[in-house]
Amino acid sequence: MNKPAETEVCLTERDPSPASEQASQCLLGCVALSDLISDDISVGEVVRPFILECGPDTEVCEAARRMSEAHVSSILVVECDSVLGIWTERDALMLDLGLEDSLNRPIREVMSAPVKSIPQDLNIRELAVRFRDDHVRHYLVVDEEGRRRGIVSQTDVVLNQGIEHYLKLKSVSAIVKSGFTPLSSDSNLSDATRLMRDKGCDAVAVTYPEGGFGILTERDVTRLIAARSAARSVGEVASRPLLTVDVRTSLYRVRCLLADRGIRHIGVVDESGALADLISFSDILTGMELAYVRELQEALRARDAELNASQRDLRLAEKVIESSLEGILITDEALRIVSVNPAFTRLTGFTFEEVRGRSPGAFKSGRHDASFYRAMWQSIDTCGYWQGEIWNRRKSGELYPSMLAITAIHDRHGRLTNYAALFSDISQIKDSEEQIRNLAYYDPLTSLPNRRLLEDRLQVALAHAHRSQTRVAVMFVDLDRFKRINDTLGHEVGDQVLMEIAQRLRHCLREDDTVARMGGDEFIIVLGDVKHEDAPAQVASKIIEALREPVVIDGRELVITTSIGISVYPEDGADATVLIKNADTAMYRAKDEGRNSFQMYQTAMNARSLEHLALEAALHHALEREELVLHYQPVVDIASGKVVAAEALLRWQHPDLGLVSPADFIPLAEETGLILPIGAWVLREACRQRQSWAKQGFELPRIKVNLSARQFRDPNLVSLISGILSETGMPATSLNLELTESVLMDESEFGIAVLARLRDLGLGLALDDFGTGYSSLAYLKRFPIDELKMDRLFVRDVERKPTDAAITRAIISLAHSLGQKVVVEGIETQAQLEILTDGGCDMAQGFLFSKPVAAAEFRAWCDASNRNT
Repeated sequence: MNKPAETEVCLTERDPSPASEQASQCLLGCVALSDLISDDISVGEVVRPFILECGPDTEVCEAARRMSEAHVSSILVVECDSVLGIWTERDALMLDLGLEDSLNRPIREVMSAPVKSIPQDLNIRELAVRFRDDHVRHYLVVDEEGRRRGIVSQTDVVLNQGIEHYLKLKSVSAIVKSGFTPLSSDSNLSDATRLMRDKGCDAVAVTYPEGGFGILTERDVTRLIAARSAARSVGEVASRPLLTVDVRTSLYRVRCLLADRGIRHIGVVDESGALADLISFSDILTGMELAYVRELQEALRARDAELNASQRDLRLAEKVIESSLEGILITDEALRIVSVNPAFTRLTGFTFEEVRGRSPGAFKSGRHDASFYRAMWQSIDTCGYWQGEIWNRRKSGELYPSMLAITAIHDRHGRLTNYAALFSDISQIKDSEEQIRNLAYYDPLTSLPNRRLLEDRLQVALAHAHRSQTRVAVMFVDLDRFKRINDTLGHEVGDQVLMEIAQRLRHCLREDDTVARMGGDEFIIVLGDVKHEDAPAQVASKIIEALREPVVIDGRELVITTSIGISVYPEDGADATVLIKNADTAMYRAKDEGRNSFQMYQTAMNARSLEHLALEAALHHALEREELVLHYQPVVDIASGKVVAAEALLRWQHPDLGLVSPADFIPLAEETGLILPIGAWVLREACRQRQSWAKQGFELPRIKVNLSARQFRDPNLVSLISGILSETGMPATSLNLELTESVLMDESEFGIAVLARLRDLGLGLALDDFGTGYSSLAYLKRFPIDELKMDRLFVRDVERKPTDAAITRAIISLAHSLGQKVVVEGIETQAQLEILTDGGCDMAQGFLFSKPVAAAEFRAWCDASNRNT
């Protein structure tokens, strides 16, 4: 077939091939599937009746010796006529050849079990499918009564299947694998077996300084084990020179060479003369692709039938072509366009008049190199057909991906007359595939891997660590108080922060480490191949420092801190689920320890987590089971000594745990959101109790209730308090709310608005724990605060430290200058009270007067106190 060089068919380029017509005729002579593979050959006809066996206590080196002498690739392990397992040349690669004792181990410790068996009447085609699906290379063949008949291998399948026509159509290039890695001659045998294990291959090529190649196979390894020569270099034991074939050689020729020479491997040399791969009988079996051949022949048969039908009824064919949604282009044997259909014009923008007589090379995209077109035309010349994805160019110059099928058309005498090309625009399919791929494996906001891809990568890292005896670290990264950003600045700002954080996390890691977003503000990092114990801690410190730098969004600086938990394989877990859970547990411990830090997982953390979960579950029912109670602590006017208020303090009387400390369950209530119904109950119960006392003749001027940050941010807070006051009948002036500095500082503008509405109700407002937070004078001036409640921190050492006494006097003076009264809590001694009295303090609270007590005890204490004043 004489065609000009560098011509194209529908944007495809080819080199002339003088053998193309011969190959096309070869294809026409082998279209019947029955010519390719015979169903008549059974396993019983090809199996070798010889079975090599040994006992389970046979030493490895002895088993290897027997296999080498018998020239077989496997040995059955049998005890009392029962098959326990099989040891093969592949299993020999699993031994640590650097240890002498490994060669003396009993075969039962290294054998593969159980042994897969097949009936002797199974046909060869079904056996080929079994080898592919079961990923094994040997089967035990048994008769109808289960008696052993022999061992069958993949080599037996290749040598006994009637697939000569198929092998002639396929060149070696069809099964050449990428990632070929030869070994230098000075490598040791352990390096060779490790490479064969990692690559899943049964032989390696060996290079020599003086040039040339050798080969080391599984059989060679078995022979060396038998001879106890495992300590030698691969250059000494490899077979050389290596027999090679050109990459264009047919698979049939390769199979003949392997069979004639009695070898199982052959080298493949590429067009530049370099060694590109080693192939074996196993590769030929894998490359047969029997299902694909069947589909291909059926498609060719259907296409031939359609072409014959089109010759009989050209008018009908023209109608079909004209209505087709796929672009159709037909050329003569010299690749000159002779016909196109309307879909061609719609897809490319070219009319038939514009392309008549031209070569399809005018539509070339420029994205494919010469080797692409050579492979395409080799397929057309050999098989008469090619199908694949290719980039085309429209008349406008726009590039687009298409699915292209090219068929060579011959007349009844086998003479090439035309080429027909069918193509369709797959741009939308490509876009959809990319979107689906991204949605399946990547987080759409940060473009980081998602949970699904993370789990895949973590499994790979754990498998590698198991093989190489290294560590893997899992880091659970959670941003501290990120919810505030979303709540105050909006989710759009929050998303920008997350994208910036994702970039910083990437920059803190190695290229082969993984950082994934699990959702919200949670990230998981996988550090593979951890060689030093302190490496995860160093990375965590690096991340904390990187995230501490302010994030600037729309001119606003936001400081983000993070809490990190770390678990390490294999110490803290053997699988992905356990490692992630333990890292999560350690992260929560980091938060409990003050945030902006990291914690390594410790076994005791799980016990703490379980206790935390149990407490949380019980807290959900504490309100409905009436386990919550209020205790009251008096607030005394220093000048008169009279009780002027009572602070309501929440207590949890658990039926099993007893009195639970507020320090244990209040943060838990904040975290779970239970603080809202619990806080509402506290407000209602405190007001109800004050009114109950009033009806009994005990007029308590004020009741003080602490307000949490979560309650303060509740938009229904003001209406809730108003409803409670109306429900209980308590005057608003008798209710005093205590808020911490952090509640107000977090959201100043919002806080001022809420405080103003509370003041409009007539409530009193106190700033609790003053001096432990920001203590900003500017905020003090802006907020409508009635009282400052000085933290016990300043009172504790006021007798011994003049500086503490000076600070308390300064705070009292500051509050008075702003028109605010001062309450000091934590007073335990008379000396402390006298110092604060001299300093001008207005009110006091502490154990000197009374600890927090139940309502009845509080009333009794007040009655006694009033009688004494």
